[in-house]
Amino acid sequence: MSYEFIALLMFTTMMLMLLTGQRVFGAIGFVGAFAALLLWGDGGSEMAFTSIIKLMKWYPLMTLPMFIYMGYIMSESRIADDLYEMFHVWMGPIHGGLAIGTIGLMVIISAMNGLSVAGMAIGATIALPELLRRGYDKIMVTGVIQAGSSLGILVPPSVVLVLYGMIARQPVGQLWLAGVFPGLLMAGLFVIYISVRCRLQPHLGPPLAKEEREVSWSTKLKLLRAGILPFLIFFSMTGLFVMGVTSLVESSAVGATVATLVALVKGRLTYKVMETTLRKTLQVSCMFMWIILAALCFGAVFDGLGAVKAIEFFFIGRMELSPWEVLIMMQVSYILMGMFLDDTAMLIIVAPLYVPLVGALGFDLVWYGVLYTITCQIAYMTPPFGYNLFLMRAMAPPEITLSDIYRSITPFVLVMTFGLAIVMIFPEIALWLPNWHYGK
Repeated sequence: MSYEFIALLMFTTMMLMLLTGQRVFGAIGFVGAFAALLLWGDGGSEMAFTSIIKLMKWYPLMTLPMFIYMGYIMSESRIADDLYEMFHVWMGPIHGGLAIGTIGLMVIISAMNGLSVAGMAIGATIALPELLRRGYDKIMVTGVIQAGSSLGILVPPSVVLVLYGMIARQPVGQLWLAGVFPGLLMAGLFVIYISVRCRLQPHLGPPLAKEEREVSWSTKLKLLRAGILPFLIFFSMTGLFVMGVTSLVESSAVGATVATLVALVKGRLTYKVMETTLRKTLQVSCMFMWIILAALCFGAVFDGLGAVKAIEFFFIGRMELSPWEVLIMMQVSYILMGMFLDDTAMLIIVAPLYVPLVGALGFDLVWYGVLYTITCQIAYMTPPFGYNLFLMRAMAPPEITLSDIYRSITPFVLVMTFGLAIVMIFPEIALWLPNWHYGK
């Protein structure tokens, strides 16, 4: 039996196990460990243990629970409620202003959280009812919230980029900084689309009623204070890191500490908030660590088989595709997989194949991490089984149907595809900041 056939058998077995509903880490880890035992006997059993030691010695791993904790404590202490009220007063008077403010809210939440699920929950529970009550088109606002929540996996501190760094063995600090400008670019494209669309079709996003706009300047300035504390959290985390005052791990610890102090200052650091935050942080952190462990074991077996070289020869030698054509095929495959899997599962499944191949083709792996993340954003919202589509359906009010949700994401998927093309054509959008910070 050839090594190429063994690699193909491993991959198909893993996919079949995932289709049966097995846990991601269980399916991937089992296939990797079992294949190692069959191929190399008792010595193969050491691969899983080697992966554990490698994982435990990886210092940036400490950032993962810190970022997750910071996001949950900000979510549980309802800081987003204050932020949305600020955006409501300042942005409400213009056409589509509340939708634009919702994108702003999502950017700030993303900068404090790193997970798209939290942004979706906050947008669906806080922003969506307010937008519908003020006459916004339900299809428009459903798309706004789904698109805005997807920024959580691109704007630092992105947990997805941290996972990519662990699996691809790339510096998390560089990946973190590489996501800044593409994330702001994507948010800016959303704002431009909303602004132009609501200007051409005012009924989609009407301005606030005159009586609601008559808010004194003292009240407006007072509401601005709602944005000071989240900005303080973001600056303590990202600003100090960019200035070189803190390392990546130190900045995650500072961000978690400041978020806790903010909840305390607001009088919302109750026993229930803390208990819920710690429980969810432990659950999510353990889940990610098991997944990373399984991916490292599976990837080690794949590397040992030389599967990546075989795939490279197939695409470049036999099919005679150019490196860019191979890269585009990879991105399309992510979108197809995103119809059925979440971002973590996609990364674990294809990382052993794609990451070494991207490096062999001569592309920058930090830049590719950003491309992967943007493509995950698109895949999240791609029918029929996009991850965000069903999250939105579960959180939306009854008057918003699944058909409405499918229709709502079409223009935003096109906008995000345009943003992906820009970052592919101009890699410096992603690479300039990390290169500048690290003095490359």
